[in-house]
Amino acid sequence: MRIGLLGGTFDPVHLGHLDVAHAARRHLSLDVVWFVPARMPPHRTRPHVSAAHRFAMVAQAVADQDALLASDVEMETEGPSYTVATLDRLAAQGVSGQSLFLILGADAFKDLPTWKAYPAILDRCHFVVISRPGAPAHTVRTLVPELAGRMRDTPCEVPPAPSIFLVDAPTAPVSSTGVRQSILEGAGLERMVPAAVAAHIERYRLYRESPFAVGSSKEV
Repeated sequence: MRIGLLGGTFDPVHLGHLDVAHAARRHLSLDVVWFVPARMPPHRTRPHVSAAHRFAMVAQAVADQDALLASDVEMETEGPSYTVATLDRLAAQGVSGQSLFLILGADAFKDLPTWKAYPAILDRCHFVVISRPGAPAHTVRTLVPELAGRMRDTPCEVPPAPSIFLVDAPTAPVSSTGVRQSILEGAGLERMVPAAVAAHIERYRLYRESPFAVGSSKEV
């Protein structure tokens, strides 16, 4: 079984995230993609809303999506949600690293050398880099040239050894920052987030005000 892992803050989850997951699944014949919201992201400012809200939005976003599931593997952890610790937990549950495909947008992949346990983490699972607006997947060869030897254009056969697969596919030009800005400006969220996510944001009035707004657990 091939399992994709798409981690992130998802603050909030948006249509670009869904496009990334579907592109990875199509190009690498993944059986399922798990969305893994980070309770406490280690490399970003703290989220605008609580982990509970972010997980709820992810669960609603993937509820009607084929082979996409929400995973709470990082919801109960103490301290920062490091990917290597998540891989450790999955390994303890009997999930083989050979079956895992860690999915990243090309815009985020350049930060991989700053991750905990780098470069050893590259040998723990496969990596999948998906094009994002303004950041085609193939550009990571020059952004992180020391890893170019591991990179493979897709579609291709999946070798036993951990590899980095490059997926050039269109994904929605949406960002969580852009979604939050639209909410502050009172603009609609059509073509930005799934309808169920927009309804959740409206119901709890998330992202409406400054960092300590009611309905958010905002910590910055």
